[in-house]
Amino acid sequence: MLESLKEQFSAHVKNLQNQISQRMKDLDVQIDINEDNWSRLDHIGEDGGGGITRAFEGNIFENAGVNTSEIKGKINPEFAKKLQGDSDQLWATGISLIIHPFNPKIPTVHMNFRMINQGDKVWFGGGADLTPFYPYEEDFSYFHGVWKKACKPYGNYDHMKKTCDEYFVNAHRNNEMRGIGGIFFDHLNTGDLKKDFDMVVDLSNHFIESYFPIVENRMQEDFGQEDVDFQLHRRGRYVEFNLLHDRGTLFGLKTNGRTDSILISLPKRVMYSYKYAPEKGSVYEKMMENYFPKSW
Repeated sequence: MLESLKEQFSAHVKNLQNQISQRMKDLDVQIDINEDNWSRLDHIGEDGGGGITRAFEGNIFENAGVNTSEIKGKINPEFAKKLQGDSDQLWATGISLIIHPFNPKIPTVHMNFRMINQGDKVWFGGGADLTPFYPYEEDFSYFHGVWKKACKPYGNYDHMKKTCDEYFVNAHRNNEMRGIGGIFFDHLNTGDLKKDFDMVVDLSNHFIESYFPIVENRMQEDFGQEDVDFQLHRRGRYVEFNLLHDRGTLFGLKTNGRTDSILISLPKRVMYSYKYAPEKGSVYEKMMENYFPKSW
């Protein structure tokens, strides 16, 4: 059964990649897509699988990456000890995306869902989280509402939200979250492989509903330079998290992943501001209040 589920999950993430890519093309009709089919060598120089990277640049979506991969083979034994299994033989497949819209009224979004097999151990991980730059709290409630609905049959929304709130955090910035959260889980293995598989596939299928209606609702909104300045400042915080704390970045680099595909998560434009503080009473000061755990 395991080999069959691995094949099915690999096919599922590629299908989801196609669906999301089409949705982006429908919304941003002039978007440029740079697709790479890449391969890698494992730790001992043998065939280690590969993936499909799609880099997007457009008018609505300033830059984005929608990637799938299926890797296999030997990994560094020292890194293997830090994972779940007891083998230096690894197989992993998944989808990972990051979308940085041009308009500051549209949130950035991140999503990934993955299946990993190391020796005799199998587990799943993933989730989706939103990084907005303007305090449209109805959008935050909508995003979380979709994930509440998705998680309801499994009774795990509260747990996955808490995990997300605690993971996507810049601890060096007084535990400020990079966004307003979503859901996140890792090392999922309940002992019922098929049940876990079905749940993760089901959850991943809710991503399109969770995000693109927000894009459609905000893509024609006006914005000014102050909105852009705040967006670029917060993108700086996003970069800090991805480079300092994100386990997915480390996993990709440690497993001889494709560096350009891993770092496609970084925004095209970003700004670092020394001792940044939003103007008192501004909408940006209000937005800063949302970068800490809240019930949506």
